[in-house]
Amino acid sequence: MGVYYEVMPKSIQDWILSQQVFWVATAPLSSDGHVNVSPKGGRYFGLVNERTFWYMDLSGSGNETISHLHEPGNGRITVMFNAFDGPPKIVRLWGKGRVLENGTPEFEEFVAKHCVNTIPGTRSIIIADIHQAGSSCGFSVPFFDFKEHRQVLNDFFAKKEEKFKAGNEKESIDRYWAYKNAWSVDHLPGMKRGLAAAQRDKIEPIKKMVGPLAPKGYRNSPASWITEGRIVLVAILSFVLGVLFAIYGSELTGGLRVPKGP
Repeated sequence: MGVYYEVMPKSIQDWILSQQVFWVATAPLSSDGHVNVSPKGGRYFGLVNERTFWYMDLSGSGNETISHLHEPGNGRITVMFNAFDGPPKIVRLWGKGRVLENGTPEFEEFVAKHCVNTIPGTRSIIIADIHQAGSSCGFSVPFFDFKEHRQVLNDFFAKKEEKFKAGNEKESIDRYWAYKNAWSVDHLPGMKRGLAAAQRDKIEPIKKMVGPLAPKGYRNSPASWITEGRIVLVAILSFVLGVLFAIYGSELTGGLRVPKGP
């Protein structure tokens, strides 16, 4: 039976911090956008208080979470934890998230205040203020024995940083972000540093989806100033003007009629 809370009880807080993996879910506001679920491993999750959690976001080929949290009017985020040993349990946290990108004053301030040990490839700190926490049974979740955390990603970006510091400009993390993290699969803007580097260094983004149903064009990009919101506004104004013309059209045209000569 599920139990819901407005905050994270102490018992849930302690249990969360002992888990080795969790899942993050976000989605764009558009009804035809793609829902994203990402697994996260490593000791990179923390709690600020009973209402706020954070995790260190590492670089990768996708950046859906950042794009969805950056999207104006969005910010929706859910994280989920599973018990793979001991008593069965599933915990979900629902809230609104924000992104502190690496290199920003907000990122540096948070990292210093909370003693976060960043590593090469650290992309951002994701912070979320929850409005609901839920605990459910998880009776169907199988048992798994934890072995160890993978180091492949950490090693990859450590070597990348080492090569860049040795003078190889192509190994710049900003170039990586420009190529892979500047846009989401739905072509929503992603990392601001990635977008800036892409424009500065003329880097074309990686193609993330294929086939006839793949999204076309970049939303809110400099090449397209006509946004969905503006299209809707134009449609509404056109409708209103049409109604007004239907009601008062005869009076308006009568007032504009050119008088005939004698």
